[in-house]
Order: sequence, then structure tokens, then C-alpha cells
Amino acid sequence: MTVQAASSSVIVVGGGPAGLTAALALAAAGVPTTLVARRRASQDARTTALLSGSVNALTALGVWQGCAADAAPLQRMRIVDDTGRLFRGTEITFDASEIGLDTFGQNIPNPALIAALEAQAERALGLIRIDADATAVVPGRDNVTVTADLGDTLRASLVVGCDGRRSLCRTAAGIATHEHRYPQTALTFTLAHTRPHHGVSTEFHRPGGPFTLVPLPGDRSSLVHVTDTKDAATLQALDDNALALILEQRAHSILGKFTIIGARGVFPLVMETADRIATRRIALVGEAAHVLPPIGAQGLNLGLRDAATIAELAGDAVADGRDPGAEAVLAAYDTRRKSDLRNRATAVDMLNRSLLTDFLPLQMARRVGLLALDRIAPLRQIVMREGLAPGSDQPRLMQEHDSGR
Repeated sequence: MTVQAASSSVIVVGGGPAGLTAALALAAAGVPTTLVARRRASQDARTTALLSGSVNALTALGVWQGCAADAAPLQRMRIVDDTGRLFRGTEITFDASEIGLDTFGQNIPNPALIAALEAQAERALGLIRIDADATAVVPGRDNVTVTADLGDTLRASLVVGCDGRRSLCRTAAGIATHEHRYPQTALTFTLAHTRPHHGVSTEFHRPGGPFTLVPLPGDRSSLVHVTDTKDAATLQALDDNALALILEQRAHSILGKFTIIGARGVFPLVMETADRIATRRIALVGEAAHVLPPIGAQGLNLGLRDAATIAELAGDAVADGRDPGAEAVLAAYDTRRKSDLRNRATAVDMLNRSLLTDFLPLQMARRVGLLALDRIAPLRQIVMREGLAPGSDQPRLMQEHDSGR
């Protein structure tokens, strides 16, 4: 086993979309970076609705050019109250043109996104790739030691942990998490349909959770169906033809006849947040720091904002001759991301709980809120802008391009 004094200032652990983006962003910011992550064929058949800031960042990093053809623009978002309750909300449509954008973002299959990220990582300057899994992360006073399963041991001033829910980096930093499990399951599908979607994402608010159709290229859409655990098990037991018919009925046939394409996804609904996201020369990114239910397109977009923010702070430190793993840098990262993470988690939790409750005053409050969004254009525009990004602290990388085309 060899111990290598780090030629890199930063080691990124984890090679999912957030990890690859963090490594590319750090290298682009002038930070010598080593990515420790084994290359694996993507088994994730889901899609991701990338909001405009995320597309801007991927464009600036040279990634989006390699996968844009696989994505579909999200021009309008429609919310339909399908709860069947006494106090039902009005139907509301958000149009990107109201806030001066062509699109809110782009919906892309995860395998296409990961392939484009991997391809850019191969040619990025200032980025070294070690095709191995990290087996140990040990923080010290002046550096962090990372051991890979091929026997290499590396040291760097800062480790960026992008290694998912069971994060080795988070454990090494001694950071605890809080978890809440919901009595729901998210089912994910790719659907072909006989009517065009016209770039409109439609979210039906059902008593068991949101039922969200998101455009894909052609007459296809991705579906995230959040429902109670019993209903999810019933749906999962059906064959594709019977299931497609029920999903079409729940969508009120707005896209015509459904055909299920490829594999189904099943994900118990959970929210998990870290007590803090940086300490002891370790900064957490993506699901190492936060796991949100697949509601409102927040999960990976939050992770990409994490990646852009730590890259900005570490890049500024290196440019100024400062230590990128210093406590001041980590404290700034924790502070800058805390408000955004807390606000998104609270919004997702409140939306989900508002659909599950039978408490009439809360149902009435939800109806009044949706009515206000529908009738008051300035309020609707504020909500749209804040939904895309935190208005007070968007990383520079996500501001560099004017649109997500």
C-alpha cells in the first residue's frame, strides 16, 4: 500500500450525478481534484427534472451539450386538485414565460445524464479519476486520508462526500442525521401515450400524494406516483396492461392511452437530513447531506447546488492561497446551504402532509393558498422564481447562462 501526498487539493468521493458534477465544478474552478469512484453501468431507469440553474451549470461545465438531445423542455407546470375533498383547490398553471424564461428546465433520463457527465470527466483538465471505491476516510488536523479498495491511500486538504445515504464520509465526520418515514411509496414509470404533452408537466394532487407526469422527448412522459403503501403494493402486483389502464384513469386520460416502457421503480418515501453538512475537512453533497421525497423536483437539483457552492468556495480559497479545507470555508458552506435545504425540505413536507390530512381547516387553508397563487400574478411569479432557485444565494456557476436550452 502506498500513501500519496495529495497532488490534489480536494478529493471527491462518489461518482453519481452529484459527485461527478462536484468534481467537474471543482476542476473548472481551478482546484486540483481527484475523483475516487468506480465506474458502473447505470441501473437507474428514472428521469430527473433539472431546473434551469442546474442546466446552466451543466452547460457551463460542457456536460449538457452531450445529452441535450435526450431531454424535453418543461415550459408549463399545471397543478390539479384531485383529492375529491370538500375544500378543493383551484387548478393552476405556471408558465415559464411569466418570469422571462423559455423553460423551467429539462427532463432527462438519468442514464443519459450520467453518460454525459462521465464523458466530460474523462476529458476535464485538472481532474484525476481513480476507478475504485473508497473504503476508509480519516480526517486529521491538516488533511484527510482516503483509502481506496485498490490499495491506494490519498491525502488532501478537503474531502467532498458525494457517497449517498450510507455515506462513509458523513460517518467519518461524525455527523448525525434525522430521518422521517412516510406511510407512502413512490412508484416511477416511463410511459408512452397517444396525445402530445406540449411541454406541460401536470401534477395531480391525490389523497395519497402527488401523481406527476413530466414530459420526455416525443409522446412520452415520466411518471412519479406517490401513494399509500397498500395501494402501491396493489399496483405493483398488476401486469403492465392492467396497470397502464389504471394510471391512465388516474391521469383522467389527458395524454390518451398509456403504455408502460421499461422497468418500474419502487421507493419508500423518506426524508433524511444531516445535522450539519460540513466539518473536520469534510463537506457533504447530495444524498450524503439530504434525502427528500421525489416531490417538486428538489432532490438532485439541491445536490447540484451543493456541488456548485462548495466548488465556488474551494475555488475562491485556492485562488487566494487559502486552505480549501479550513474551518472558515466549511462554515461558509454550511451557512450558505442551510437555509435553502431547510426551506425545500419544509415545503416538500408541508405539501405532502397537506394531501394526507383530513383536518378540514388545513384543507381550507390549502385551497385558499392555491386560489391566491392563481389570482395574484406577482405572488405566483415570486413562487416560481423561488421554486427554481434560492433568490438570495444562487452559486455563480448556475447563473452563467441565460436559459436551460
